[in-house]
Amino acid sequence: MEILDLRHFSSADLRPLLADETQLWARLLSWDYSGSAEMILRYVDAKILPGYAAVDRGRVFGYSFFVYEGSKGVIGDLYVANGNRLPDARAVELRLLTHVIETLQQSPGIHRVEAQLLAHDANALSRPFLETGFQRHPRLFMVLTLGKSGHEEIPVHPEVEIRPWSEAQYQPSAAVITAAYRGHVDALINDQYHTLAGSLRFLNNIVRFPGCGVFDADSSFVALDRRAKTLIGLILCSRVRHDVGHITQVCVLPEYRTRRIGESLMAMTMGNLQKRKFTMLSLTVTEANARAVALYRRLNFDTKRIFDALVWEG
Repeated sequence: MEILDLRHFSSADLRPLLADETQLWARLLSWDYSGSAEMILRYVDAKILPGYAAVDRGRVFGYSFFVYEGSKGVIGDLYVANGNRLPDARAVELRLLTHVIETLQQSPGIHRVEAQLLAHDANALSRPFLETGFQRHPRLFMVLTLGKSGHEEIPVHPEVEIRPWSEAQYQPSAAVITAAYRGHVDALINDQYHTLAGSLRFLNNIVRFPGCGVFDADSSFVALDRRAKTLIGLILCSRVRHDVGHITQVCVLPEYRTRRIGESLMAMTMGNLQKRKFTMLSLTVTEANARAVALYRRLNFDTKRIFDALVWEG
């Protein structure tokens, strides 16, 4: 077995592996990964995707890639097939991660590295991260079945108006995200929340790229203060399968958090998806965010798996 630079390969070399990974995401997460897989293959053909591939007898059976965002590196994915006559998958995963971590930490100008390995169990791959100074934050992948019986109606606070999302709300939404996550545990995991420019990049990634599914404007909403006419909260939802929604963002300004606005936004998204015959809604939440976890459990979300978010500050 060899570990080689990912840029030595073409989409034809990786396509069978990505097809296997797409099946894994469908089984574990009810998630259609094909859009992300095609984007990865395009970047591989363009020779612009940094990472490593595990090769056995000329066949690529594992890979991990990363991207650079200014002074930050983000580990985008890790997948290793575990078929007949192939080396032990866990050992290969750890070797790939070790190469990726070493490359990022030694890259000039890189002072932060982030990773969220959604399809891998919490703590399963933590060793190479913890040995190199990463902090580990367990996160929950939670799901709600959208059945025929409907869900509890959450009354909207009389001083709050909920409207459909529109791109005109880009800038105020970014401002709300930045304010909502100031001092929050999730700002330790995603440094885009620290600044307005970072929150705008986060929104752009959610709305215009398929990494977290295809953005679904119909099930995304904003909350406004009726008197001030200012945006005070939002919920963004994407389609990760033709009948499965995934909440990519829900937040409310701290000074408005006693008015059940988050619950009202959730109810709007849940109701919209149910009317459109969606069967499931999923989300991710940091385990330490006890208030949010309690809300989702109250809304009948179940924890399907626990995964890790890992962060290194150089």
